[in-house]
Amino acid sequence: MSELSDKIRSEFKKSDDERDALMNTPEDVDRWDNIVYGHDDREIQKLDVYRPKQAQGEDLPVIISVHGGGWMYGDKERYQYYCMSLAQRGFAVINFTYRLAPENKFPAMLEDLNLVCKWVMKRAGRFHFDTERIFAVGDSAGAHILGLYAGICTNPAYAAKYDFTVPEGFALTAIALNCGVYQVSGENVEDLTMQIMKELLPQGGTEEELAQISVLDTITDVYPPVFCMTAVADFQKGQAPALVQKLMENNVPFVYRVFGDKVNKLGHVFHCDIKTIDAAQCNDAECDFFREFCF
Repeated sequence: MSELSDKIRSEFKKSDDERDALMNTPEDVDRWDNIVYGHDDREIQKLDVYRPKQAQGEDLPVIISVHGGGWMYGDKERYQYYCMSLAQRGFAVINFTYRLAPENKFPAMLEDLNLVCKWVMKRAGRFHFDTERIFAVGDSAGAHILGLYAGICTNPAYAAKYDFTVPEGFALTAIALNCGVYQVSGENVEDLTMQIMKELLPQGGTEEELAQISVLDTITDVYPPVFCMTAVADFQKGQAPALVQKLMENNVPFVYRVFGDKVNKLGHVFHCDIKTIDAAQCNDAECDFFREFCF
């Protein structure tokens, strides 16, 4: 583990502990925890499933959540309350942990997301997943991972760059990309994101590697519909306009929202703090966006 990853994990853990204090499992949510979905690391490659109790036996649309954490931090425990709040909105929700840098190099995170998608297709009957309506959410680094995976699902030329294949019959109906990173510039080698790339990418962030991890370059006219969200005080908010421009150029359906204002200076991934009205409004809007594609 590097000094950089130690610093990032310390900062994220501090905010996570504050956000998750005094939270409990809602009484109206059924949950199944610590299901192994992978084969490389049975301690890390685990997922939880959450469903609304009132929908027992009913096939539900699915939301797969890809957590953030700077590619170096995060797990499903930090995202359980956020994901259960999505389940309360009428979805079956998959909350999983993936392998992190620097111990695991790219594309380990994408490989794990693909394994989760295979698991969803295989276990659809057991958990009453509607595999015709599969959605996904990702924030920060999770939005980057999800954005790339959506490209793999819809762009054969891009998918050919990877050794794994998308499960048969799997398709993302729509996705939500929250406070994400969509392109990394190598111009400023001292930039924090570029420093992380040195730990994440096998060759330390060559031009070829940075080109391969550009979400913008994966987008075609069959990319799934996108809800793109950022906030006025999100330190990554400058990433969103380029994504929106690319979606427009390819005629991909999208919604673009910037939350907060001069008084209410919402920050990075504010939507995960489900005790706030702002988070509820954002998460309601994203779930409403998904419901538009359920019929």
